[in-house]
Amino acid sequence: MNRYEAGALYDLTTTCIKPLTINELLYSIGDLHDYKEIPLNYGDITGSERLKTNIQSLYSNQNLNNITVTHGAIGANQLVFYSLLEAGDEVVCVVPTYQQHYSIPESIGANVKLYFLKEENNWLPTIEDLEEVITTKTKLLCLNNPNNPTGSVIPNWLLEDIAELAKQKNIWILSDEVYRGLNMIGNPYSISIADIYEKGISVGSMSKTYSLPGLRLGWVCAREDLINEINHQRQYNTISVGILDDYFASVALENRGWIQERNFNILQAGMNSFTDWLTKEDLVECVIPNGGTTALVKYKKDMPSRELCRRLQNRTGVALLPGETMEMEGYVRIGFCAIALKAALEMFSEFLHQ
Repeated sequence: MNRYEAGALYDLTTTCIKPLTINELLYSIGDLHDYKEIPLNYGDITGSERLKTNIQSLYSNQNLNNITVTHGAIGANQLVFYSLLEAGDEVVCVVPTYQQHYSIPESIGANVKLYFLKEENNWLPTIEDLEEVITTKTKLLCLNNPNNPTGSVIPNWLLEDIAELAKQKNIWILSDEVYRGLNMIGNPYSISIADIYEKGISVGSMSKTYSLPGLRLGWVCAREDLINEINHQRQYNTISVGILDDYFASVALENRGWIQERNFNILQAGMNSFTDWLTKEDLVECVIPNGGTTALVKYKKDMPSRELCRRLQNRTGVALLPGETMEMEGYVRIGFCAIALKAALEMFSEFLHQ
């Protein structure tokens, strides 16, 4: 993405809904001047009480001591791995997912086992498969719910069954929940692993659900002893997040109702355009996403995904993410909330047929 995203005329690699401007955000509270008086000092080390109180409101069974604020979800995940894992530990990672979920544990020296979700199971894990891959040596199971890139959402009953299995095996679960709040079926917010399992670790972010990726602000919600260890680790790489990031995130969470309504409208419009395209294009297949902003699309061409994406962008300016980069050769990831989605999908179709 670093190599190709900047040169794209139609960027369908994007995973975010159109970001808010500062004016749009502050208009929601009717005050565009309050932030100008904030001293640009270090912020509260683990996040302000105001921010953590707002994050707490996203959960049903947490307190402020169960939360620490991080440099994005990417920083949150890294801190969890550094705080929890040592060389030789066994990690089971559900894929496809963010690369850091398996690459960082590998870099620490952990024994990482990849559990590949199956298209025929609508990209959802099964208890039977997990029972086969989890061993007595497993220390951590990594999930991404809702899932990037497939858009699958683990039903609450299945997540509870996974938590019960983890309890029996006495393992931690890291659930990357950056798309929590963007379910398109039922309650927009799935239950959080941190609320239903003592050793459940929830990672969240302002980037996806709240359209503020530029804040680079995330968090970890977990039991207090792990949060204490994470707070120790973060002294070496974070100190505090930016004080303005903390402020703007607090404002957004306090006024999240209108942000969610705005984003759901964009999400639904993008999904309608995407599904209309799928019904007309016979050279692709896709399990329709139930949440998030991305879809994993199988294409019916005998061409490596990296080569296909490179040729497509060179010819049309349309950028897709090749499945090869996500251990999913033969697929591409499409962000269906992208600007000019319809035009880009039409160009992709024309390219496939040519």
